[in-house]
Amino acid sequence: MIGDVVTVTVDRPLGNCHPNHEDIVYPINYGYIEGIMALDGEEQDAYILGVHEAVKGFTGKVIAVVHRFDDVEEKWVVCPENRVFSKDEIADAVRFQEQYFQTEIIL
Repeated sequence: MIGDVVTVTVDRPLGNCHPNHEDIVYPINYGYIEGIMALDGEEQDAYILGVHEAVKGFTGKVIAVVHRFDDVEEKWVVCPENRVFSKDEIADAVRFQEQYFQTEIIL
């Protein structure tokens, strides 16, 4: 999937609170990829990097996977096709939520 172009439906836009944890505010857009089922039985979740305004949807390139060792979910990282992010930049961007899990970032 890394390198694939996908469309993310954003259900948690930048600036919104997590539906179950109001202390978690999304500093990036977050959503799911319709039609791709993840290991948790839901559609594949995705973080969107490189878009600095709240959006309802976004088409971009999968540049990484955030693998959780202590959860069945993996999160895909999607960004504009012409952008590049390092592992450290990705880790910083998703830390707001991934700090609660043991993870690795796969490029």
